[in-house]
Amino acid sequence: MTEEFHRIRRLPPYVFASVNQAKAAARAQGADIIDLGMGNPDSPTPPHIVEKLVETVANPRTHRYSMSKGIPGLRKAVAGYYERRFNVALNPEKEIIVTLGSKEGLANLASAITTPGDTILVPNPSYPIHQFGFIIAGGSVRSIPATPDENMLRALYCAVKHSVPKPTVLIVNFPSNPTAYLADSAFYKELVAFARRENIWILSDLAYAEIYFGEKIPPSILEVSGARDIAVEFTSMSKTYSMAGWRVGFASGNERLIAALTRIKSYLDYGAFTPIQVAAVTALNGPQDCVAELRALYKERRDVLIPGLCAAGWDIPLPEGSMFAWAPIPEPFREMGSVAFARLLLEKAGVAVAPGLGFGEHGDGHVRIGLVENTHRLRQALRSIRGFLNMYGVSSPSVSSNKPVKSGSL
Repeated sequence: MTEEFHRIRRLPPYVFASVNQAKAAARAQGADIIDLGMGNPDSPTPPHIVEKLVETVANPRTHRYSMSKGIPGLRKAVAGYYERRFNVALNPEKEIIVTLGSKEGLANLASAITTPGDTILVPNPSYPIHQFGFIIAGGSVRSIPATPDENMLRALYCAVKHSVPKPTVLIVNFPSNPTAYLADSAFYKELVAFARRENIWILSDLAYAEIYFGEKIPPSILEVSGARDIAVEFTSMSKTYSMAGWRVGFASGNERLIAALTRIKSYLDYGAFTPIQVAAVTALNGPQDCVAELRALYKERRDVLIPGLCAAGWDIPLPEGSMFAWAPIPEPFREMGSVAFARLLLEKAGVAVAPGLGFGEHGDGHVRIGLVENTHRLRQALRSIRGFLNMYGVSSPSVSSNKPVKSGSL
């Protein structure tokens, strides 16, 4: 009985563990570490949402079991959000379910719809649960390009032609974690047409829908005619309202997929704590100034950090969305890979970032930098990183390209 359990054997060692251990050790020695590694919002949840939670939790009737699929008022509020934001009309009874964050929903839907050996198409690099949710469920993952453009579409056609068995599910995530790529409606139309033709389910992760910085507003795949025949979309309160620790999200779209997720969750949980769901209703139905303020905050941080790093000699594309920058490892360090570079940056500059390898092997030439510290701390990080780069011969360029990150346009 010394062998690992079957499903555990399919999970590689956690890539972020070595950097997290080094970070903890440095802090134990009294070092001031600026942590830009985890996508953990540092802003407080807006007060009116917290107040509704406190008010509701004072009622002892809300302390009982909740509803696994979510309370009716919250499902109606999600439908209202989709109607206002995307002009998409959803049936709260059949096309929406509340999840314990989008991560839980993705993993449980993977469990519900995967037959061992199924071929699943996942962008590489991508958020880990996108592939490992299906790996845990017994599926086999085939990597495709992460860019929402013709490269991904060509890879999809190739995958259908050459995969045995034929792919059953495609994952997409725009705005993307970690790459910050954005997709447009034209790309989604191509994707939906492909999936309907080939009888492939699409699972869209739209957790960063409300964090964008320019005129290009992230669309929903459900806006596309016919999308609900083959697609379900996951959204979350975590980033939009700084409610990461509250663990509340949603799946919306195809009735059959929603029914599958509803059925499997009925065996696993009783839903989020009712006061949390009531507070989420307040968030979705209440004033949205807080969302605009949070978006402006992340843009301000982006506009401090990215030009500052480019001026220091680390040329990084300017993200148009999400709360991350996807940073190519500077040339002198490129051969060491993302894990070793992240450890060196932590040791020499006191700045923690996420190794790109943690998002797939095609991410190993990058690190992910989170916009999760205030501008004072970001400027402090810039000074430390500039000194670190100078130490290794990386100097400030005379002109910085500072180009926006590549996004999908066909």
